[in-house]
Amino acid sequence: MKPKDKKIRFGKLVHLGCIVCKELGFGWTPPEIHHLKGYQFSSMGKRAQDEYTIPLCYYHHRTGGGGEVGYHQSPAEFERRYGTQAELLEAVDELIYKD
Repeated sequence: MKPKDKKIRFGKLVHLGCIVCKELGFGWTPPEIHHLKGYQFSSMGKRAQDEYTIPLCYYHHRTGGGGEVGYHQSPAEFERRYGTQAELLEAVDELIYKD
């Protein structure tokens, strides 16, 4: 992904806010950019390329809290509750590229 395209995508992800909070009806919450695990990897082999990203708030991304589960806290439970990374990516892409 070219730097310009990355900047555009990440700007749209920030504008959207956490996809899980949005789907739960919590409204906009400030997101962190989550690179999907198990998808096409960058040349470094560490994480997914920038087009395989979704916006998750701190709690849904990292730690959970308030009865919620964070992806990095428990990936299996996160996907059981909120949908798979592929499903969330599809929902995000439909929302940010619907025009």
